[in-house]
Amino acid sequence: MDEGEPTFVVAGDEDSSSAGWSMGWSPDGDEDIRDERLRLSDVGKLARRARRRVLRVARAEDRASFPKLLRSHLGAAVDDAEVIEESWPSYDQVNVQVGLDRWLEEEGREHELVGLAHFRHREFGLSDLLRANDFDYGPTPGNVSWVNLPSGPDGEVVRAVRAGLYLVRDGDTRVVVLVLTGDPEMDMAAVQLQVAADHPGAAARTAAEVRALAVEHNVFRGQVISFGRDVFGERAALLQFHRRPAMSAGDVILPEETLAMIRRQVVAVAEHRTLLLAAGQHLKRGLLLYGPPGVGKTHTVRFLCSELTGTTIVQLSGSALSLISEACSVARTLQPAMIVVEDVDLIAEERGMHPGQHPLLFQLLNEMDGLAEDSDVVFLLTTNRADVLEPALAARPGRVDQAVSMQLPDAEARRRLFHLYRRDLAVDESHLDSVVERTEEVTASFLKELLRRAALVAADQRAEEVGPLSVSAEQLDAALDELLDTRNAMTRTLLGGQRARDSWADGPDAD
Repeated sequence: MDEGEPTFVVAGDEDSSSAGWSMGWSPDGDEDIRDERLRLSDVGKLARRARRRVLRVARAEDRASFPKLLRSHLGAAVDDAEVIEESWPSYDQVNVQVGLDRWLEEEGREHELVGLAHFRHREFGLSDLLRANDFDYGPTPGNVSWVNLPSGPDGEVVRAVRAGLYLVRDGDTRVVVLVLTGDPEMDMAAVQLQVAADHPGAAARTAAEVRALAVEHNVFRGQVISFGRDVFGERAALLQFHRRPAMSAGDVILPEETLAMIRRQVVAVAEHRTLLLAAGQHLKRGLLLYGPPGVGKTHTVRFLCSELTGTTIVQLSGSALSLISEACSVARTLQPAMIVVEDVDLIAEERGMHPGQHPLLFQLLNEMDGLAEDSDVVFLLTTNRADVLEPALAARPGRVDQAVSMQLPDAEARRRLFHLYRRDLAVDESHLDSVVERTEEVTASFLKELLRRAALVAADQRAEEVGPLSVSAEQLDAALDELLDTRNAMTRTLLGGQRARDSWADGPDAD
């Protein structure tokens, strides 16, 4: 018998002809309820139950409820009040709270915040709370529920209301603002702001002012942020803050003309935006960095982020590439902005290669086309496989205006990379010319690992732990020999060594 199922039992002896049927409730199905004799304890229980029911009815008018609170605040206007609703995506909750706080802080406004109990997993709105009669299963006044939301890259947070009712006195106007956060478990990810007032037009004006303040004081503005998914995978998009890199042009080892071309397309346009607009020139632009892995595409992106101080940077990679629409929405709102789409070939392969639907490709193309000519937004795309990209991506000006090929470092670049990655490590450079010659057609990642491995060899061979670490020319050669050894063919492939690819193609035992 299932738990909670009614149990039918016979009152009296089994053989008694006077036995009658009675029904009792037995959650476990094995409780003995055959004794129908009235006990003194039963009388007490019934009396207490009756008393509670009478008190509940008698004191119903004394209990706090939202209809009473709202009628007391809005007066007779509660019967005809129109409710204005605004909504934001879940990641904007922090900005909604910031905008609302700024609106409440303006001179002449006073407010009281009432929390909501029993609000989880329920569908309701301000119109329901305004009803003249209490509804049995809706939220009731209770404690305010708060959540700390990130507002910066160094652990800054904003305390935000999860569900609350603001009773606002704005001069002779009375305003009610209901804040409701999303409930992913009920597929409601949006943050809602519902407003009512006792004067016509005041609710709509309040909603518009809060939205404008949420944009003006947006905590994402001028920050480096990236999109991701929530811990449940698909229901909500999250934004994460990152510290802006601190780099100089000397940290980017590229041919001088290549770096100048990249910087002119991205940074110079931002620096001269006023002059360009006055001359009728558009600001939106697209830049594609392409080349084999390990040649510095991501490193160059970091340099551009460091150069564009005050510009909002929105980064997309991996599974977050599906959030291209959200990223573009943030960029449009907070321009000047740059949208970084890494490994764009994952969503922008040529349509003929994989017939069928390509929703993310079309979304990307539409977003790039949809920006106004005076929008100060950069699309910075990177790929290891420019050969598979959809031709339409570069078929129209304003999508990709400049494609820059990034190649493996030449001898001079390898020498500069060696000094860059050496940092504070003391290295005997008497064999540096030989090292540069032996590392032909390797990536910057390979050289970075070479210095780290040389430092490790030197640390292992130290006779005593005295003084700073230093690397001899022989130890540097030993580290390079180890990386070039045929047994490390796969390691060289992962680090981007051309010799590694050649030797691996010939077999793991090839010299």
